[in-house]
Amino acid sequence: MKLFVRMIVIAIALFSVGGPLAAQSKHQRISREALAEVQAKHIASELSLDETTTQKFVDTYTQFQKELWALRPRTKRNLQKAQTDEEIDRAMQARFEQSQKILELRKQYYAHYREFLSPKQVQQVYQKERQMMKKLQERRKDKMRR
Repeated sequence: MKLFVRMIVIAIALFSVGGPLAAQSKHQRISREALAEVQAKHIASELSLDETTTQKFVDTYTQFQKELWALRPRTKRNLQKAQTDEEIDRAMQARFEQSQKILELRKQYYAHYREFLSPKQVQQVYQKERQMMKKLQERRKDKMRR
């Protein structure tokens, strides 16, 4: 679900930034990688990064997204209502392990970002990303209401 929401945020960023990718047909799907790159460029422009720093940020951000996707593969969630305690326990343990791996990845990439961004800029990156996610969730809720 979080991955789906993230993809929607990236799509919103794509259409708000404009450019050649936004000019493509509405029916044509854009790859995850292209969407992550558009989102990274949008964040970089909002932070007013110079060209060199923008390129470093885009490369690092897209690599982070690829590694994050690898940790959270697209799987269908088991929507069973009647689960045994053992199944619930295994699922919870798996979620904890996945959360720990994601946390380690975030710490690793924070160090990468700090090579060319200030702590304040990194904080702004995370804020911009959260703002995009929030807008995406709101738009998704609006569409579901219609």
